Amino acid sequence: MAHDHSHAHSHAPSSGHSHGGGHGHSHAPANFDRAFAIGIGLNVAFVAAEVVYGLSSHSLALLADAGHNASDVLGLLLAWGAAWATRRLPSRNFTYGWRRSSIMASLINAVALLVAVGIIVAESIGRFADPEPIATGTVMLVAGAGIVVNGITALLFVAGRKGDLNVQGAFLHMLSDAIVSAGVVLAALAISFTGWLWLDPVVSLVVAAVIVVGTWGLLKESLRLSLDAVPAGIDCDKVERYLAGLPGVVAVHDMHIWSMSTTEVALTVHLGVPGEGPHDALLHRIAHDLAHEYGIAHPTVQIEAEHAACALEPADRV
Repeated sequence: MAHDHSHAHSHAPSSGHSHGGGHGHSHAPANFDRAFAIGIGLNVAFVAAEVVYGLSSHSLALLADAGHNASDVLGLLLAWGAAWATRRLPSRNFTYGWRRSSIMASLINAVALLVAVGIIVAESIGRFADPEPIATGTVMLVAGAGIVVNGITALLFVAGRKGDLNVQGAFLHMLSDAIVSAGVVLAALAISFTGWLWLDPVVSLVVAAVIVVGTWGLLKESLRLSLDAVPAGIDCDKVERYLAGLPGVVAVHDMHIWSMSTTEVALTVHLGVPGEGPHDALLHRIAHDLAHEYGIAHPTVQIEAEHAACALEPADRV
């Protein structure tokens, strides 16, 4: 049995490939250290301010927003740490490096946000039974500052939101925080005119709903990637048809596509080709096309003789 192997490591951006679910294949995290540092610094300062003024003004909505922002600080720290970890070089024990840490960070971030939702909902239900007056002026002032802080932080990640699941998560969380802060301002304004204290826990529940909506996609995709699912936006059947249609290829089997990290996709496949090698031209073409047309920058291709038996040939064998 003849075997040729191609190990391509092209980092060219994909052209003509749609990255659904925000999961792209660029190397954005390497360029976002400054954005993470600024975003974390701004949000830590703002969380501290929200806690102080939320307690002094008796605003559950403000404290709920502080909890949300605190969880986002954790998310930013996780994403930043994962971005650093993915740049570590491979070793004998970690032959892919620490690339998969970015997927773990996304999953932990999503779970932490959902835990925060549970806490907010529980507190909101309790506040309906025991409403407290709030200092609406203070609430509007602090929440207004939140619009500015979260808006600036979101802008720091806008350029990379389509290239990395972690960066997309940071962008969406900061953007949703800005929207939530705007809701808190409107609620405080309404309370100041109507005196309806129940608006405070209602806004808290809206905050919880916004977190769930913004987090669900992140949770779903990070869970999929942790289970080595084909990344969203990659059509497995289309890739297989491309390989089967290459000149000289008579069989395609044992194809696997998975994410090495939130920015890099790998593929392994066996191709049946008649005649003996070399097959360098075919392997180079496959590596180029997969990287540029499908966003798969780490293919490993095994060439087999046309009629050679392969124990991994049945589609249900792994």
